[in-house]
Amino acid sequence: MAVTRTGTSDLAASVGLTDADLVAMYRTVALARAVDERMWILNRAGRIPFVISGQGHEGAQVGMAWPLERKKDWIAPFYRSIATCLAFGMTAQDILMAQYAKAADPSSGGRQMPGHYGNAENNLLSLSSPVATQMLHAVGIALAAKIRKTGQVAMTSMGEGSSNQGDVHEGLNFAAIHKLPFILVIENNGYAISVPAARQIATPNVADRAAGYGIPGVVVDGSDVLACYAASKAAVERARRGDGPTLLEAKVIRLTAHSSDDQQTKYRPEQELAELRGHDALPRFRDQLRDAGVLTEELEAVLAAEIKAEVEAATDHAEAEPDPDPSTAMRWVFAESWPSETPPPWGVGGGHGMTGQGGPEDGSAAEGATD
Repeated sequence: MAVTRTGTSDLAASVGLTDADLVAMYRTVALARAVDERMWILNRAGRIPFVISGQGHEGAQVGMAWPLERKKDWIAPFYRSIATCLAFGMTAQDILMAQYAKAADPSSGGRQMPGHYGNAENNLLSLSSPVATQMLHAVGIALAAKIRKTGQVAMTSMGEGSSNQGDVHEGLNFAAIHKLPFILVIENNGYAISVPAARQIATPNVADRAAGYGIPGVVVDGSDVLACYAASKAAVERARRGDGPTLLEAKVIRLTAHSSDDQQTKYRPEQELAELRGHDALPRFRDQLRDAGVLTEELEAVLAAEIKAEVEAATDHAEAEPDPDPSTAMRWVFAESWPSETPPPWGVGGGHGMTGQGGPEDGSAAEGATD
């Protein structure tokens, strides 16, 4: 970043951060929004096939991820976790490479549909399409961390609709019993696609369920970045002490339709949609930093220019990168080595030749078997 802040304002000190931390957090929120907006433009231009947006979730995501330690702790994100991934080490280029499904896409090498982010380098666990499956993966990571005494914390996030899956009950129950270093973040935007929260949940808050597991349940305003940070910091400290998991619920908004294939005007009243902007974390955080003297006009202009250039460069890079080679489509789907005496009919090795495609049944060697 070209311009940095030094020192600590009263606002930063109130949450144990520096002004440089606040600026970095704001930049991440603003970058996530810019990347998200670019994705919609590319989709409408026919350049990428699908968008599942995080607009309205960015402040909560950055605030919740910030207390975790990069390259040590783990996050199992969900499909709206653009800001979470950026806060935890991924770049705008990484996100757009996934959208374009390019061969060098760090999330999956172009094998996943858009929105399925993962990054081994930054301890971001790859997610699956079935919602809430990342819950059990994250709890498993937390169990391993406790057994190995690594001091790591595992966090996963999902929407309130996903919180109704059985995996969530199983994972929270297990994590609570064994006091695992685990945090569940529910980003409650009020809708599971088109189903309003009142028809999903019988209690006012998802966090009310925490009492049934004997763990803290905390509700926080998802448009307040620093409140989200403080709630997450307390949960991380609790987890590291060995006191067990926390259920955090951020009340956020969904500024866009569920996805680029959805039309939310069919089920959300016009007045409701018009009021959403008043609960947007990005301008609220910007105004908060301005009032505290942390974000000056000069710094704001520099950040805006940097973000614009970063998104443009990321788009150009992703556009220019080669698509995956179709002959490698089976790579990383099946095991690279086979433990039994008899290999499977589709062959082994990187190429995973299938019958009629270089597999053992047509008498030819499996393509790429010596990769």
